[in-house]
Amino acid sequence: MQRKNVMLLIGILLFCFMISGCSSKESGGDASKKKEITVRINSDPDFLDPHKAEASITDRMMLNVFEGLMNPTTEGGVEPGIAEKYEVSDDGLIYTFTLRDGVKFHNNEPVTAEDVVYSFNRITGKETGEPLSEDFTDIKKVDTPDDKTVVIKLKQPNSSFLNKLTGKNAAIIPKANEEHHNDSPIGTGPFKFVEYNPENNLVLEKFDDYWKDGIPYLDKVTFAFQVDDSSAFLNLQSGQIDISDVPEHKTAELGDDYSIIEQNNNSVFLLGLNNAEKPFNDVKVRQALNYAIDKDQIIEATFSGHATKVGSNMSPAMGAYYKEDLVDYYDYDVDKAKKLLAEAGYPDGFSTTLTVSSHNDVYSESAQVVAEQLKKIGINVEIKVVEWATWLENVYTDKQYDMTLIDFTGKLDPYEILGRYSSKLSSRNLTNFDNPEYDQLMDDALVEPSEEKRIDMYKQAQEILTEQAAAVFICDYQTLWGLHNLEGFKKYPIFYLDMSEIKPK
Repeated sequence: MQRKNVMLLIGILLFCFMISGCSSKESGGDASKKKEITVRINSDPDFLDPHKAEASITDRMMLNVFEGLMNPTTEGGVEPGIAEKYEVSDDGLIYTFTLRDGVKFHNNEPVTAEDVVYSFNRITGKETGEPLSEDFTDIKKVDTPDDKTVVIKLKQPNSSFLNKLTGKNAAIIPKANEEHHNDSPIGTGPFKFVEYNPENNLVLEKFDDYWKDGIPYLDKVTFAFQVDDSSAFLNLQSGQIDISDVPEHKTAELGDDYSIIEQNNNSVFLLGLNNAEKPFNDVKVRQALNYAIDKDQIIEATFSGHATKVGSNMSPAMGAYYKEDLVDYYDYDVDKAKKLLAEAGYPDGFSTTLTVSSHNDVYSESAQVVAEQLKKIGINVEIKVVEWATWLENVYTDKQYDMTLIDFTGKLDPYEILGRYSSKLSSRNLTNFDNPEYDQLMDDALVEPSEEKRIDMYKQAQEILTEQAAAVFICDYQTLWGLHNLEGFKKYPIFYLDMSEIKPK
């Protein structure tokens, strides 16, 4: 009898162990899925150093790591970030920021006013004489009355100054990490950098001492670099990826466990023309290309109709700043295009090269459509597909190209959007557009205190870009995001995948 009891006890214990083991494994698996996710990204970041990064795709990942004195909002505005509050002098020249209590860097060191001074001195090149960004040339001096106060004095009023304090280029970083900003970056955001494996992934982990309570929920986010859309979709279906952009024609193939979120990008997809090189230095040639491009066909073929046609370098998402009546300035008209080419001295057309990046299928797909359309007016287009890093160096930085396709991603302020065409901001002026009247409008808008007058100036600037055909402005396309059993996705009018509130349904 005693032996039977012992055997029964052993049996019960074994059963309980098995159940316990299964339960632990299942629970652990669920917890792993809920607390660690993988997000598809088209390509690698250009720099991990926030003050050197230019690529918008870097924003999507690294704005989870870095913060500025201000942070972006989903409505397109700004709110205090590392700074708890701020004041602006009546003349618009002095900005006084009070730092938030309890903000730490990812090395667990507290953020002080000296860190802010170091960051801005680095950005403006105070020590080196070589600014890392053109955004802050108006800064005259940065003072620190105490550890919690930062006073920034400007040379002239700047209507977009607060908006510029939100991006990676205005990130507050510690001097203690000076030798490792690009290999082991440290910020103050909800996630901290763990590792970067080129052409593979970038891994972030939860920062336990983040200053916002309860944020983030996730323990780990892996951004997986996958260029091919079809492979990424299969990985989303199989559960290897938890978040990915999804082609419209594939959305019906996802089950009930998936959510589809449509995001307006506040971007401008365009055919960039090198205005400094023949034949695109002739406005009639540029205008001819505008008449020759059928935007509706590109929108349907490349974006399955999920795009809004534009007429200048401004998205409808910018509200009052957007000049709607420019959309149909260049109606699709092959005869007009041929006539303008003939007037410019190219009655038989010409040959040119269209250089696009391989990191997103939309560029190569659109390139095929553009080449076929331009063939109708005698322009023979050689399509050259290059790696993203090569495009950034040769096309964006060195301006060594004839034509290119790219989307200029959204910004919070109209000056940052339209400033790309100012000849005074040469590093960002991809098209090499040079127009004194336009430059003056940009200068005037920057110091104009009246929003009503700034709106009028920015609309005049859009007119110049359109009339002078700085580029072929095509559309603002929407991105469809597929989420697998997740919620908390926040939509911004900038390229930012905010992981801070993502959690399981």
